[in-house]
Amino acid sequence: MQTGVIKVEGVVTQQDADKVLHALHEVWGIRRAEMNLTNHEATFTYDEKAASYQDFKQAVLDTGFRIDESAH
Repeated sequence: MQTGVIKVEGVVTQQDADKVLHALHEVWGIRRAEMNLTNHEATFTYDEKAASYQDFKQAVLDTGFRIDESAH
C-alpha cells in the first residue's frame, strides 16, 4: 500500500471536497481518501499494483481543479 498527498487549489466548500473525493474513489486500487479543507490536501491510500500516483493526479485534474505542484 502507498499513501499519496495532493494539494488541490480551489477547494473551498464541502461540495468541492466531495467532488475531489468522488474522483479519487473512482480510480481503481483506491483504499481510502480524505480531503482536508483547511490545508486543501487530499490524502489517499492505494494499491500501487493497481494504480499510480499519476492516476490520482489526473482524476483530480479531470474534476476541473488545479494541483499545487509547489507544495510537494
